[in-house]
Amino acid sequence: MESVTGVFNTRADAEHAYEQLKRAGIPADKITVLTPGSQDHMNKEIQTVPTDATEQPGMGTAVGALLGGGVGITGGSVLMALVPGVGPITALGLLGAAILGAAGATVGAVAGGKIEKASYDGLPEDEIFLYEDALRKGRSVLIALSDDEPSAASVRDILKQAGAESVDAAREQWWTGLRNSEESRYEKSGRSFSEDEEFFRLGFQAAMHARTRCMEFDQVSGEMNAALEDVQRQYPGKQVEEPFTRGFRRGREHYQQLCDEQSRAA
Repeated sequence: MESVTGVFNTRADAEHAYEQLKRAGIPADKITVLTPGSQDHMNKEIQTVPTDATEQPGMGTAVGALLGGGVGITGGSVLMALVPGVGPITALGLLGAAILGAAGATVGAVAGGKIEKASYDGLPEDEIFLYEDALRKGRSVLIALSDDEPSAASVRDILKQAGAESVDAAREQWWTGLRNSEESRYEKSGRSFSEDEEFFRLGFQAAMHARTRCMEFDQVSGEMNAALEDVQRQYPGKQVEEPFTRGFRRGREHYQQLCDEQSRAA
């Protein structure tokens, strides 16, 4: 499967695009909308979540965990969770549960028990940090899984017409927001940021992958080395290792800082 993502300035726009995708034939269990919000906002979500009588068996009652509490909704399901480094998030459906789970949130035993990994091949774990960045800024994120490229192209067209920003544009905004502070920090080491930025950034991004960022460094060093080797193959003859490794370590520090800040604010 191929994932297609759109970032929206408002929840209403994202939900409108969600309905358009369903009308276009995309199964509801292959679409989710992620929305940031306070606990009060989540309580309102329970009253307004869309329902769809045609949803597949297994969508039934999904349970999300928020500060140790769970809420079940029958039909169109709303999931609630605290995402490390982000805060409270709501999501529609079990695809949302899978993404929140990959982001490190606890989504509840009922939802977790009904998620079959094979049903969500193509889950964009390497993009989750971009969704989180958008959510921290108060934006909503829609993710859809498509069976093939023609279907994915159709989804991209619908999202574009609905006013979505692409995940590539979101990635550039994410880095633009970090670049100045990272440049200042990096140049204190005596190295040239302008010369090393490309590979520093690739290392930084690799550290943000949902699969490895919550683990101890000795547990993920193999993942870092594998990612480094991939970059070295793509850029033969380039001085990749030092800036990539520095970027990877800095990315881990950055993510931990976000988690610490969210914990203090909770």
